[in-house]
Amino acid sequence: MLKPQTMVLEQCCAPLMREPLSAADAEDLTPLFKALADPVRLRLMSMIACHEGGEACVCELTDAFDLSASTISHHLRVLRESGLVDSERRGTWVYYRANPPVVARVSTVLG
Repeated sequence: MLKPQTMVLEQCCAPLMREPLSAADAEDLTPLFKALADPVRLRLMSMIACHEGGEACVCELTDAFDLSASTISHHLRVLRESGLVDSERRGTWVYYRANPPVVARVSTVLG
């Protein structure tokens, strides 16, 4: 899996309907789409991205699912490792926020 820092985020792909992806772009984008391919992760991403203030505490995210805290943590780790979200620990809680350049890249390809 590519680490977020190795992905070239400044370079954006053309929308799929305009021109085919290059092999390199497809390779870079695959971990992002894999991370979003799970319904729980897609919902988590949506909840984080549209949360008031631009970030959400893990305590606010876990209540929305009928899943264990460890399962939610796993899904959040996948989103974080893909680069779609960033996290910051504050005391006992972890806060998540969308990573705008990475989200914009996914949006551009789908747009």
